[in-house]
Amino acid sequence: MGKRIGYARVSTDDQNLALQRDALALAGCSVVYEETMSGKSADRPELGHCLKALRSGDTLVVWRLDRLGRSLPDLVGIVGSLERERVAFESITERIETTSAAGKLIFHVFAALAEFERNLIRERTRAGLAAARARGRKGGRKPALDDRQIREIRALLRDPEIQAGDVARRYGISRTTLYRYIRSYNAPGGGGP
Repeated sequence: MGKRIGYARVSTDDQNLALQRDALALAGCSVVYEETMSGKSADRPELGHCLKALRSGDTLVVWRLDRLGRSLPDLVGIVGSLERERVAFESITERIETTSAAGKLIFHVFAALAEFERNLIRERTRAGLAAARARGRKGGRKPALDDRQIREIRALLRDPEIQAGDVARRYGISRTTLYRYIRSYNAPGGGGP
């Protein structure tokens, strides 16, 4: 029989780990990894340590499903990794555990829902981009400089007394961006004389 290892993470609303810690202790966890940063942060070092500590036959226990994953696809990915390593998963509040056929079924349903959600997002994104293109909008951010500003900059840079860095600061851009605009303006079809 493997070890029962707990993972606790604060939420944005509730920054107290005591409730989770107590529930994990009652569930028989010998070790509990505690994340003190909310799940919105991509960097969860304690989760990394916890996952590295787990061995085949162990069980990862969380107080609630949302303590492990930031989103359904994230949660399904983590539990899928555990399953490949032959590590069981248990969520106390939802009474889900992947050691039974019913628990595995629930997680496969979650995985299907996560895939469905990804496909819906992809379809909405494509439809939104197509609608924007139909209205004449291009993707990407607005250019930092317009043609008039580029002409002004070129005129300023003809003066040997004026430094490129000073011009870049005046227009609120970096020297690299300044040079890139000048090069593209001078390129064939770039709008320059």
